[in-house]
Amino acid sequence: MQVPFLDLKVQYAAIKDEIRRAIDEVCDSQQFILGSRVRGLEDEIARYCTIRHAVGVSSGTDALLLALMALGIGRGDEVVTTPYTFIATAASIARLGARPVFVDIDPARFTIDPKLIADRITERTRAILPVHLFGRCAEMEPILKLAAEHKIAVIEDAAQALGAEDEHGRRAGSMGVLGCFSFYPTKNLGGFGDGGMIVTGDSSLATTLLALRNQGSTSKYRHFLMGGNFRLDELQAALLIVKLQSLDQWTQQRINNAERYNALFHERGLEHLLRLPELPKNERHVFNQYVVRASRRDELSRFLKSRTIGHDIYYPLPLHLQACFKDLGYKENDLAASEQAAREALALPIYPELTVPMQEYVVDAIQEFYGGRSS
Repeated sequence: MQVPFLDLKVQYAAIKDEIRRAIDEVCDSQQFILGSRVRGLEDEIARYCTIRHAVGVSSGTDALLLALMALGIGRGDEVVTTPYTFIATAASIARLGARPVFVDIDPARFTIDPKLIADRITERTRAILPVHLFGRCAEMEPILKLAAEHKIAVIEDAAQALGAEDEHGRRAGSMGVLGCFSFYPTKNLGGFGDGGMIVTGDSSLATTLLALRNQGSTSKYRHFLMGGNFRLDELQAALLIVKLQSLDQWTQQRINNAERYNALFHERGLEHLLRLPELPKNERHVFNQYVVRASRRDELSRFLKSRTIGHDIYYPLPLHLQACFKDLGYKENDLAASEQAAREALALPIYPELTVPMQEYVVDAIQEFYGGRSS
């Protein structure tokens, strides 16, 4: 049996007719830039995130960049964030001349450890940028409290967490001053290319973001900010409106698959060799990825490949050890929890259309790999 890590063709087949109609409608209108579909998607995402404003942009990376720009963050400023994430989080900070200040993760959640943040705040700190990783919200309440005490902003990197909720029922993206999403094709709500969204409850920031994404302009040939071309395309918006209608169903299928994996691993007695992701009862974990911690992870990865089982490693080298951030002065063992996660984490297939036989095949293969071996 072959088990792909992700199979977008199956998803597309189920909504193909609706997608084709949406594409045809845009082509017939010949309105491709900042039209009714972008506005419609913005309205729907704002409602979905239970927040007042949403601004469509060209990618999740650009969402982070514009969020920082909207707050005026730049040279000499510091932004506290996690080293265990995709590079766009910290690169967006550095691109503006600000300094990413890395704080280690909570090993159970893979997200920034709130208990370690206070010691890294200085007079130059302008924001905290937590990442809701793999579909689970970071522990936000202490972060929000700390930010309020220091009068600094919280920007949520929710690229992997559309629809996730914390223990208080708050949607990812709605808790900070700004929330950033990605519509990269592999996300739970993925487009047919790049796309992103920024949400905020602040009307003034929303106005600033609308200008920044469109060359700093809110009226033709009048520019009050130095912005850029960060617009979301009408075609992407039209497709995403169609897919958004199925998002909650797909999310529930992901949750079901995660629960089934955990049950199967428990049945096989593999808990001592795999640290399984938590299934929080009081939160909504949307499982953009199902990530285990594996003994002899790299050996297991090669074995799964030999059994034609798709998987991935998020993330093999934490950001504080990346060559592009060497000038920040971090060294190995500085952020031990992140470095351990980088050695152990392995993502297994979790997409909504994954079948029970496929999951059983994955678990069987992992049991075969560990069979007769000690940890």
